[in-house]
Amino acid sequence: MNAPAAPEPRATEPRAEDHRATEPRSSETRAEDRPARLTVGVVGAGRVGPALAAALRLAGHRPVAVSAVSDASRRRAAALLPEVPVVEPARVLALADLVLLTVPDDALPGLAEGLADTGAVRPGQLIVHTSGRYGARVLDPVRRAGALPLALHPAMTFTGTEVDVQRLAGCSFGVTAPEELRLAAEALVIEMGGEPEWIAEEARPLYHAALALGANHLVTLVAQSMELLRKAGVAAPDRMLGPLLGAALDNALRSGDAALTGPVARGDAGTVAAHVAELRKHAPGTVAGYLAMARTTADRALAHGLLKPELAEDLLGVLAAGTTAADGPQGDDR
Repeated sequence: MNAPAAPEPRATEPRAEDHRATEPRSSETRAEDRPARLTVGVVGAGRVGPALAAALRLAGHRPVAVSAVSDASRRRAAALLPEVPVVEPARVLALADLVLLTVPDDALPGLAEGLADTGAVRPGQLIVHTSGRYGARVLDPVRRAGALPLALHPAMTFTGTEVDVQRLAGCSFGVTAPEELRLAAEALVIEMGGEPEWIAEEARPLYHAALALGANHLVTLVAQSMELLRKAGVAAPDRMLGPLLGAALDNALRSGDAALTGPVARGDAGTVAAHVAELRKHAPGTVAGYLAMARTTADRALAHGLLKPELAEDLLGVLAAGTTAADGPQGDDR
């Protein structure tokens, strides 16, 4: 059976054209002086939900309920949403016009189905999830119950503290929604201080993979680099890496592959061989990652004319030998 068309947004729902007439946040227009247009609830008080609800409060909306299970999530809710009661998810939906579903990706489909099956969803209610992986279709169960589904994914890493609210200023959000709700979705992002970026439903998995590749893997690389520097005797690896990584990131964002530097891009096969030998000796768990990233870097440097073909042969030979050596013991153990 086809899903019924989503109801038209109610007068209380934010629209992009309404936001353009809204004054910027400042001491002249305090949140408590603005009419609270939407009551806000949070299902899942991880690191993201309370921060987004706090940002919506700054825009004049009113958080009224949050669900939290663990002690850590309860502490986050208390810190970012003081005096907002902690209740069961069904109660959150009963109290809120706008509900933020901020649960792990794998839990989202089941949660949407469960909320719809229990009759907790009200027609005209805005249901927002913050998963990067999914678009709006994962919320089809609540849409069939009359809710208005939005996918608003902040492209930001969260700490679970007040600093997250500040970081939302200028943060891009991956926005996916039914076309008739696009303006409402974009307006909510703008009110939280973010910048809406429209992502087609079918492009959500690729969009999310791109962010994970850049941000999540960056954390792993930096953590490994700091560990190796400590083993090399560096007392403050964070202080050493900060300016270097900041400059590298800035250069990469400005120039892409043209910003590549270092022994791989230069074709210094001997240096790379020495790196592999040292890593194998002091941190064998980093060898596979180093070789994989070095091969990818070499491929991109070759494709963009940064790595001279006559130097690439020896370099790729070193990387191939390193990969074979890394795989060899595993094969013997099978």
